[in-house]
Amino acid sequence: MSGLARHDRSPATLGEVAQVPWREIKDTTGSAAAIPFLLAALASGDAGAARTALERLRNRICRYGFVVDQATAVTVPFLWDLALRPEVTCRAQILDLLRNIAGARQWETTAAAYPKLRRRHGHYVAWEDAARRAVRAHSGAIPRLLNDQNAELVQATEELASALAA
Repeated sequence: MSGLARHDRSPATLGEVAQVPWREIKDTTGSAAAIPFLLAALASGDAGAARTALERLRNRICRYGFVVDQATAVTVPFLWDLALRPEVTCRAQILDLLRNIAGARQWETTAAAYPKLRRRHGHYVAWEDAARRAVRAHSGAIPRLLNDQNAELVQATEELASALAA
């Protein structure tokens, strides 16, 4: 992720996805190099491809609904961008994924109970924190999503907003 440190801000739209050094960072399966392709499939407008891509992306950046990794925080701005695009077919499910990421505290909770863990696995705690901060950093999109005509999207937005308020 050292390549990201040179930028004043993190890439946030799909047009900027190539600015992320995906091969240099990892997700829960190994290299994060596949993430740009999954994001493109989410944006494709093909509902079947988007569902498959979202499931694969979820497995890579928030496995089991609570295990995040290095690539998670970098991916979050792109998820917000997709959630705001009316042509994306799985926007409510993307918001559910963002809610899961916002609540991820597996490593933090474990490290609090076993402080020695932080010395050997502190980067996981930091990745969780960065992922949660990334979700919150883009939460300014919530009012726009709450005004959408899609009831499922509005409900997912309300659930995300509630999780962020907790």
